[in-house]
Amino acid sequence: MSSAAGIAPFSEDHAESIRMVRDSAAGIADGAARARALRFTMPGFSAETWRQMGELGWIGLAVPEAAGGSGLGQAEMCALSEELGRALAPEPLINAALSAALLAEAGETAVLAKLLAGEAVVLTAWQDRANTLSPCIAADATRRFIAMGAGATHFLMPVGDGLQLVEASACEVTHEATHDGGHLTTLRAPAGTPVGQAALAPALDRAALATAAYLLGGMEAGFAMTLDYLQTRQQFGKIIGTFQALQHKAADTKMHIALTRAAVEQAAAALDAGVAGDEAAALVSRAKARASEAAMLVGQACVQLSGGIGYTDQYDVGLYLRKAMVLAPMFGGAALHRARFMALSPETEDA
Repeated sequence: MSSAAGIAPFSEDHAESIRMVRDSAAGIADGAARARALRFTMPGFSAETWRQMGELGWIGLAVPEAAGGSGLGQAEMCALSEELGRALAPEPLINAALSAALLAEAGETAVLAKLLAGEAVVLTAWQDRANTLSPCIAADATRRFIAMGAGATHFLMPVGDGLQLVEASACEVTHEATHDGGHLTTLRAPAGTPVGQAALAPALDRAALATAAYLLGGMEAGFAMTLDYLQTRQQFGKIIGTFQALQHKAADTKMHIALTRAAVEQAAAALDAGVAGDEAAALVSRAKARASEAAMLVGQACVQLSGGIGYTDQYDVGLYLRKAMVLAPMFGGAALHRARFMALSPETEDA
């Protein structure tokens, strides 16, 4: 991993771009209350918020300017995903951004323009089974595990060596509720409209890294709630945050978050610096493996540190654990990415 280890820090312009993306998210991703209100509804996210995301350029954040996007990098996409994770935003932005990148590379313009404007919801249906990073390319296959697919206007499917676009209304779909109040869609689709070719593997890696960043944002928000509880709740006449056993558990939790941030930021910086191929895939897998595992550990710790109230559905800290349960396996879970990391970097023990 020599070239990744030597990645230079972000320039001041790049850092400012990342700050601006974070600031834009602060005004629209307004926290757990909105996510709680949308749980177990269909389609499970707000059409108005989706249009705002389009207007802000979020859906096409990493799409080249020549194709109508913002032309920004993976670091900006991860910063945005992190802020959405803090707010538990239910909109399927990461999958739609994947679709936008693929449509732009394939040269499709009409539906892409609607997607970038927030007037369409195009989701990539690439998976036919759990625990895989290999895209399904069979035309007649059942596509599975499409998050928030009830709100899709179109599905983008890899078929053979190209991509096909099909309207959602033409598909046979079923939806299964998930722990976080969203749903996963299974679909069977008729033959779609060919839209060209695009490199799917690196695009899926970028989506996996953005998902790791979303999990990171959720970890930090849930831990911030927990620290506030530890610093205010009293037991036996003392603030419980002064109890050594709880301090040790909180310290371990903070360490998991810090290590996840380091892995996500290194991978994003490497991709923006042009690192590609196996080296890029290994860095993404390290970040996603760590984020998927840490999100579960941190979520569980935050619930436990919050005492009895942490186990109630009314207390928001549990929402972050529920979200982690759904997102940890998305675009490959911890075990799958750890195995890929070791296969690509057999000389490296840190996963």
